[in-house]
Amino acid sequence: MSRSQCERLFEEAQSLIPGGVNSPVRAFKSVGQTPIFAARGEGAYIWDADGKKYTDYIGSWGPLILGHAYAPVVDAVCEAAHEGTSFGLPTAMEVEMARLITELVKGVEMVRMVSSGTEAVLSAIRAARGFTGREMVVKFEGCYHGHSDSMLVKAGSGLATAGQPDSAGVPANTAAATLTCRYNDLEEIKKIFAAHKDEIAAVIVEPVGANMGVVPPAPGFLEGLREITAANGALLIFDEVITGFRLSINCASGYFGVTPDLWTFGKIIGGGLPVGAYGGRRDVMSMVAPLGPVYQAGTLSGNPVAMAAGFAALTALRENPLIYRELAARGERLRAGLDKIFKKYGVAACVQGIESLATIFFTAGPVKSYDEAKKSDTARYARFWSGMAARGILMAPSQFEALFLCAAHSDEDIEYFLVCADEVAGSEGF
Repeated sequence: MSRSQCERLFEEAQSLIPGGVNSPVRAFKSVGQTPIFAARGEGAYIWDADGKKYTDYIGSWGPLILGHAYAPVVDAVCEAAHEGTSFGLPTAMEVEMARLITELVKGVEMVRMVSSGTEAVLSAIRAARGFTGREMVVKFEGCYHGHSDSMLVKAGSGLATAGQPDSAGVPANTAAATLTCRYNDLEEIKKIFAAHKDEIAAVIVEPVGANMGVVPPAPGFLEGLREITAANGALLIFDEVITGFRLSINCASGYFGVTPDLWTFGKIIGGGLPVGAYGGRRDVMSMVAPLGPVYQAGTLSGNPVAMAAGFAALTALRENPLIYRELAARGERLRAGLDKIFKKYGVAACVQGIESLATIFFTAGPVKSYDEAKKSDTARYARFWSGMAARGILMAPSQFEALFLCAAHSDEDIEYFLVCADEVAGSEGF
């Protein structure tokens, strides 16, 4: 039997790139499949290297809220590229993008552009440490904040303990400055502050957990974090790399009505191009060089092509508020339909999410934390993923990721997803 183009590409890639991929989840190991090599995308669809068409629910892991090759973004990219792809100098579009973000997100008074979400997070944490004069940072188990050393730590059991490296190559003393605890558990946070009073610079959190599967905040959780950090002189950082401009045009902070001190943003502000940003209170951001002593720099920060793409994308979202209402309605329809299907076949599953985000946990729910998410039947997820992919539905090749809806998904796309899910859930051996 002849090999597919995707199989041939993967074989070649493995001799040139570690694991054959440039980001681990793309290896499709958790679903036991050969990676899908994308060739092109349009709207809600992508075509792989073999010409097979998929309805895409990955969406470049979130930023393509308007769909693939959205015309105004593509036009902005082409126009900007014709003027030059990189200068290493300020451009007018950087100023316009900063103004737009500060107008849309209440509490962001100054913003600094960077080149990735990881860079945004490590820079925001550095700013928080510089501002407070403290070293410790608290994160939550299951919340992913990029691959900087201090964020790659495991959580202890029970009361959060000093972090242990979660990756080879991370110094133990670096990880030790990061404390971890259970998402949605305010009591653990209170105990941490009691044990480390005057040592904690910041608490960083995904306002909606989206890297352990989608786990919304429990009522009062974000408000509690705001109160506890403020009372203890620590900063609150919202990692909105996924939720930023996806839950609403005013981000998760506007959606939930909770204002942190610092935010981090990801590729959605670049229309899907490589970009990130961090921003927040003026007094905190004034610590960043060249104004203050907290150093951070980047030759490609504020790249003109990425800025033009992001400005086009955010402007489209700002001018078309109906997009969010339609996404929310389709997200609810998808989640409700899946829940009905799994109940119909007696499948132990918990479908949860918020607005245009969803996750299928093959475990009893609701899932409120990472330790509960880890109880999910990953083998069953792999079978579900394979069955859906065979029918042209592309989901994240990992149980612990989100389904992302985009504005280009139609009611017919959602209906087809549910038809396929019914077939897979009702199939023999599932």
